[in-house]
Amino acid sequence: MPPGPGNPGGLVVPGSELTERFSRSSGPGGQSVNTTDTRVELLFTPGTSSAFTPAQRERVLGAVGRLLVDGEIRIVASAHASQLRNRNEARARLAALLRDALMPPPPTRRRTRPSRRARQRRIDAKKQRGQTKSLRRRPNQPGDQASRIVA
Repeated sequence: MPPGPGNPGGLVVPGSELTERFSRSSGPGGQSVNTTDTRVELLFTPGTSSAFTPAQRERVLGAVGRLLVDGEIRIVASAHASQLRNRNEARARLAALLRDALMPPPPTRRRTRPSRRARQRRIDAKKQRGQTKSLRRRPNQPGDQASRIVA
């Protein structure tokens, strides 16, 4: 992976830490779909990987903890009829997952209050809008419903 936020030096996961299993896919492939193993299952154990610093490992495990099954990330790719294309897609998905997991959390929002002057401007604007609307009304005529005083 190229350098990015939370990963200033880039990252290379050794191929020896990736386990690939192949099986028959139910996806496209025509006549050869039942004879070739095009489905790719990529397994990666981030807890024991030498690619991460201890801080990065902690961040990755916190971010992908819900995806771990027996401590492994499992990615399945079977969209293509070619085993090579499925392998590339699985590796690209793993890279995207790790890239997102290594991103630092966004800064927390600091709560702010509007200033007294801003609050006063808002009230003045509301009053001005109300006056503009009241000028659009029909003037009270003698005998109108609006001019009667209800006791």
